[in-house]
Amino acid sequence: MLRLITDFDGPIIDVSERYYRVYQFCLEKTRRPDQVVQELPKAEFWQLKRKRVPEKQIALNSGLDEAQAQEFDQLRRQTVHTQPYFEYDILSLGAVDALLKIQQAGVDLAVMTMRRVRELDYAFQKYDLARFFAENRCYCLSNDYVKTRDIEDKPLLMARALEELPPAADTWMVGDTEADITAAKTHGVKVMAVESGIRDRTQLELYHPDLIVKDLSAAVDLILEPKGLI
Repeated sequence: MLRLITDFDGPIIDVSERYYRVYQFCLEKTRRPDQVVQELPKAEFWQLKRKRVPEKQIALNSGLDEAQAQEFDQLRRQTVHTQPYFEYDILSLGAVDALLKIQQAGVDLAVMTMRRVRELDYAFQKYDLARFFAENRCYCLSNDYVKTRDIEDKPLLMARALEELPPAADTWMVGDTEADITAAKTHGVKVMAVESGIRDRTQLELYHPDLIVKDLSAAVDLILEPKGLI
């Protein structure tokens, strides 16, 4: 059996608008009433995020001072994974077609994400994505889970998945961050990093994935082609 374990945000969901709206909100909330700030265009903001520029530096680049940058960073952490901002997430280009293709090929499909149950359920319902992932193929955080860092939490999810899932002859992980790459490599799973998410190619290369591809569609094609499934 061939298995694909995919991350959610990045390969399937484009979170760039959510992150940008939160940036705008935090900038407005943190600036003084008479203070002139420089709101970054979305393209520039997202480029900084993908380069892993720290939130405080993004705040400083926007005209906030050191104390405000600290406040900005804290407010962003409190806000970015809340409603109503999840409403700004959209499907990544070609993601549904890629999921359909791999499902029709009979590949065992699982999702592994740092979203909490309620956050994953919200997106599943909004975009009719539960049809691709059986309930016992969804690995996410409980609603009351106390997060540490993704790069530490995600390998724990991978360990649980590998323990619970039936054996597979071949398994691939697809993700867009260092946490995805680390989770896969820690447990001997082959991993493809996609450039459609929150890390640019330079950042992804630092963690040595097996392959770096454009998006989920490209990953699916590479997974299926050697098996003669497309």
